[in-house]
Amino acid sequence: MTALPVRTAHNGFTLPAIGLGTYRLNGDAGAAAIAGAIDAGYRLVDSAFNYENEGAVGRGVADAATDRAEVIVTTKLPGRHHPAERARTSIEESRFRLGLDATDLHLIHWPNPIQDEYVQAWAALVEAQQRGTVRQIGVSNFLPEHLERLERETGVLPVVNQIELHPYFPQTEQLAYHREHGIITEAWSPIGRGKELLEEPVIAEVAAAHGISPAQAVLAWHVARESVAIPKASSLEHQKANLAAASITLDEAEVEAITALGRADGRLFDADPRSHEES
Repeated sequence: MTALPVRTAHNGFTLPAIGLGTYRLNGDAGAAAIAGAIDAGYRLVDSAFNYENEGAVGRGVADAATDRAEVIVTTKLPGRHHPAERARTSIEESRFRLGLDATDLHLIHWPNPIQDEYVQAWAALVEAQQRGTVRQIGVSNFLPEHLERLERETGVLPVVNQIELHPYFPQTEQLAYHREHGIITEAWSPIGRGKELLEEPVIAEVAAAHGISPAQAVLAWHVARESVAIPKASSLEHQKANLAAASITLDEAEVEAITALGRADGRLFDADPRSHEES
């Protein structure tokens, strides 16, 4: 099995360049898909409290023939659980549902800046890490101003920020900020959610030049930009194809051409972290 490129955070924590998204992978079928993906080579599995599938993820990890210690299991704290006491309980409940002694990577799902309790939630994650029930802690959908506040008020900088990132929304400035501060960038919905992106002529041209699929071309773009893509795939065929994209090398011109697809209105839905409030 070919080793995946890794991304390294400011504290030495590493993630593989491609992981498995599990949104809507639920129940027995979801658990089986996750177990199959792990045995096919995935070493990063991404879930969330609000996906309502932590049980399926935990079962998939347990059922895989791969040593549990090789797999990084991620979950996320929802917006309604930001207050300190609720956050502590939520962190524990996620671990119980996952069936793990410790969560490998626990993120705050959204900052919910209007609610303005994300620092409390972060402090709860810091405490859980100190207790050993969470190994690494990070965030999702945070902007630089949110990240700076966390470090300023707690002294702890996230190792990961999982953000919307795809060719229609390339997030060049945020990527640069993360690199400067040693924060690993994870990309949710890395291939977008529709056929339009995969039918873009520039992506078709890159795919044809390398003898790969358009989806693999987009994932190779993520690898070239040093983000961690976490595409969702339920079939073993698609899982293997996505993983294989990590070995594809695009040249600088190809990367720039795909990045140029960025749009001012490139978000998949109206969820600006400056105002979005997740429940």
